[in-house]
Parts: sequence; structure tokens; C-alpha cells
Amino acid sequence: MTTETRTNIDQISDGNNGRITVLRFAGDISSTSRSAVLGSYAGVDKSLPVLLDFSKVDYINSSGIALVIQMLMEANKLGQKVAAFGLSPHFQKVFTMVGIAKYAGIYPDEAAAASSISSSASA
Repeated sequence: MTTETRTNIDQISDGNNGRITVLRFAGDISSTSRSAVLGSYAGVDKSLPVLLDFSKVDYINSSGIALVIQMLMEANKLGQKVAAFGLSPHFQKVFTMVGIAKYAGIYPDEAAAASSISSSASA
């Protein structure tokens, strides 16, 4: 059963009077998720660091991983800091194997990801 990809864009404080954008994904991420993944990213302030929240994602197939990579390559090209959290152990391993960890740190939860991206943005 395929579940439609849902996204929500939030802003959180970085603890240093700055802001971090959080892209929250839910459902499945697949080839039909292009507008949800890339469209959501297109709407964020590129001057702010971004957290990718996968905690409510049920499944990501190879096409979905390709969309995530495309988004991360764009962020990298712009010099935007990105971190991901909420991945199952399986998808943490997959993201590392396909090289996503080169473009975004992978963390167990939002607090760890925000702390890491906040300190790297101020460094």
C-alpha cells in the first residue's frame, strides 16, 4: 500500500537567536513525491540551515532516495547546511551507503540534529 507524501515546513530557534527550517515528511517517499520533496525545498529560505525530519516516513524507495539526493545536491551547491533525523536504523544504513551522509549529517532526533547544525552554522 502506497501512502501519499505529506510535508510541513516549520521554523525552530537554533538557541542563538537564529532560525532553522525543518522540512517534516510523512508517508512514503517515491517517484510520485517529486512535488512534495523538491517543491517543499523550493519554498524554504536558502540562507537558513535545514533539518529533514523523516520520523513519520513509512518507506523510501530508490526513486525517493534519488529525490532526497537531488535536494541535498542543490543545498550543497548553495552552501546550505542540512541535517537529517528520524530515520529508522535500516534507512540510516541506506543513506550512508548511497552517500547521503556526505551531504547531510544523520542524527537520531531533532535536538541532536539542531544542535549539530547550529554549531556548524556558527563555526
